[in-house]
This record gives sequence, C-alpha cells and structure tokens, in this order.
Amino acid sequence: MQKAMRDADLPGLSCMAHTLQLAVHEGILSQRSISDIAASGRRIVGHFKHSPLAYGRLEDCQKQLGQPVKKLHQDVSTRWNSTFYMLQSLVEQKLALASYAAEYELPCSFTVHQWKLIENTITILAPFEELTKEISSSSASAADVIPCVRALTRLLEKTVETDHGVKTAKSVLLDAVQRRFADIDAQKLYTIATMLDPRYKDRYFPEALRPRFHEQLQNILQTTNQPDPTTSTVEQPSSSKSTVTTPSACSLQAMFDELVDEVAGHSEEEITIISQVSQYMAESVLQRSSNPLAYWQVNETRFPALAKAARAYLCSPCTSVDSERLFSTAANIIDEKRSRLTPRNAEMLIMIKRNLPFITGR
Repeated sequence: MQKAMRDADLPGLSCMAHTLQLAVHEGILSQRSISDIAASGRRIVGHFKHSPLAYGRLEDCQKQLGQPVKKLHQDVSTRWNSTFYMLQSLVEQKLALASYAAEYELPCSFTVHQWKLIENTITILAPFEELTKEISSSSASAADVIPCVRALTRLLEKTVETDHGVKTAKSVLLDAVQRRFADIDAQKLYTIATMLDPRYKDRYFPEALRPRFHEQLQNILQTTNQPDPTTSTVEQPSSSKSTVTTPSACSLQAMFDELVDEVAGHSEEEITIISQVSQYMAESVLQRSSNPLAYWQVNETRFPALAKAARAYLCSPCTSVDSERLFSTAANIIDEKRSRLTPRNAEMLIMIKRNLPFITGR
C-alpha cells in the first residue's frame, strides 16, 4: 500500500496504531524479564485452552472463591494489546490460579516478584491500550496524533511508585516512542489538522514554534480561499469610473497612498484571514469529548476560511484500522456459501452493515 501511494505521487501518513505497536515491541515486550513472564503466561493459558477438564476445574475454583466465571485471554503475537489482555486476565484470576495449583499441576507458575512485575507492566501498558482504542475509532482523525503523542510522552517521563522493576523498560519505551514519532511536527497534515481541531488548536506545540505554525496555517488558508480565475470580474458602472481619478505617480497624493500601502502590508483578504486565525486561537479549547465537526458546523459563518480548510484536513484518519474493518466486513459477507451474490447487492449489504450504527445510534 505504501508503494502504491508513492508510485501515484499521493501524500500519505503511517498508521499510528501500527507505529505504537512497533514502539511497544521495541520498548517493553523485547525486554528479557517481561518476555519471559509473557511466555510463561502463554503456557498457563494454553494449558487451559487445550483441556476442557482443566477449564472446568478452574471454573470450580472461581465459584468457590466467589469470583465471576471468566476465561483466560490468549494472546496473538501480531497484536501487542492481546498480550496486555492476557497478563490482565492472569492477574484477575491470580487467586483462582493459586487455588488450582494447590490441587492440580500447572506447566509453570509465577513468583511473588514476577506477579509484581506483571502488575507494573500492566500499569505501563494501560495508557497505550487506552490510546490504541481511542485512535482506532471511526471518528479519530489526523488531528489526534500530535496531542496524543505529547500526552503519552509526558506520562512516560513522570516517575511513579509502580516503576519498581520496570524503570529500564519504561526508559526504553519512552525512547522508542520519541524516535518513532520524531518527525510529526514536520508533517504539515498533522500540524494543520491539529490547529483546525477546536479541541487542540495550538496548545500542544512549543511556544517558540507557534508563530511558524500560525504562518503555515495562514498560507494554507490563502491557498484554499483563492478566487476562481475563471470567474469574470463585475465591471463597475461607467458613471463610477468617471468619478475615480488615479493620482499621478509624482504627485503628493500618490505619496500618501504609497505610505498607507506600505504600513498595511497585507491585502484585505489577508487581513481577514489573519483576524480569523487570531480570534479562533484566542478562544478557549473545547473538551476532548466534543465533536470538532459539530463545532465547525455552528461556527462556519464566524470563521469561513477556517471552516473550509477544516473540511479538507479533519477528514484524514490517523490509522488504517477502520479501513481494515471494512475489508473484514466484506470478507464476512462475500464467502463461498454466497457465491451467487451480485456485486450490487454485496455493495449494498456492506453499506448497510457499516452505516446502520450511525443511523440507529448503536
């Protein structure tokens, strides 16, 4: 897909969810101590997955302890968050596993130190799991990338009590995140989309860089709001033409006009755009739970140039998750048992499947 984008000379961005997965694998799952407990966790989960009798005994232990009957989560090597869910399910069933191991044999077990390491690892990975869910939604856009990376980096830089035993892994994880997202400020789509999102604006950029990004936004607005060259200019009535006199280039009046033009420095259109950007940036940001598209629908008359640019930039997703879900939907509808399904009917079924939640609200 990346090669197709390059060959077609189309601008493209990397999938943020995939970049996060690479950072997690490099930063924490590659650590020897953590990879060892993950491998032991797979053996424990596999023991129950391959034995209905063992699962029945585990359920009996859960009932005796008054815990809800739950199954352990099996991880998948290609999805880091599945390893997170596996470790989380092991911690939830810690007492039930101890009760099971007292009467039956397990392929391996965890020490007190390893259980503590699992809990601290879950604490480190929890923000990544939360962030992955958020950016994988159908409403996520390219405007979410820079604020999410800034917040994630600041969180990893803080020192907390749960860092015991995982300080090195956390440091390596922070380095991996910073390296993977080192060039996000250089991506124009990210910066413009972030500033056009009323939940973020310029608040997530260093103060020294804000003037540069403001100028970049103004240039984009001037480009997108250029008048159509094919539109003919409406001629003024002949009577008005006769009343307007152009002063001579060597006259005193010409000097007055020249001085005024030098001080102004901008055309009327440029001044309008600059004032829109200044007023928009001066207002407070919205809550993160707000809908940025609804904001622009309401404020389109106040900031027409910004609203026009927002329609172009806030539609860009930050991950390929939603498009991959669409492919999965098509694969579930078109299979060997529905070989006589026409392309038109298949397209309509996919359209209904993907858009019905937006209509029903579920």
